[in-house]
Amino acid sequence: MSTYNKMLVAIDLTEEAPQVLNKAKAICDAYGAELFLVHVVEPVGYAYGGDIPMDLTELQDQLDKAAREQLAKYGDQYGVPKSHQIVTVGRPESEIHRLVKDQGVDLVIVGSHGRKGFQLLLGSTANGVLHGTQCDVLAIRIH
Repeated sequence: MSTYNKMLVAIDLTEEAPQVLNKAKAICDAYGAELFLVHVVEPVGYAYGGDIPMDLTELQDQLDKAAREQLAKYGDQYGVPKSHQIVTVGRPESEIHRLVKDQGVDLVIVGSHGRKGFQLLLGSTANGVLHGTQCDVLAIRIH
């Protein structure tokens, strides 16, 4: 069995995040690994189709600031240093893949709702992370 040294936990900052964080922290402690928290803020243009002729910079900045504040609260609660709390803007799968390479991560931990059908085991983000990364991925079932 391989040893994990760096774990990246991707959370969505909802009330369900502690379900993922509690298990991730326990796994991290068991391996004595470094823990990184990441939240990816999707660009506002994606949500609005990118065709609206208006400046959405202020809204994007507000979303980014709110995400940083919430991630910092989780970081403090779970003992994750500021240097390991990452908020980035982009597509979640792409940003997580980039961080895995940049940080030398060997385990990504994500939450999964366990929906039915094609997404039976993984949500779309978790599925995208699984199929594009070079390291192990652990999906924590969210109830």
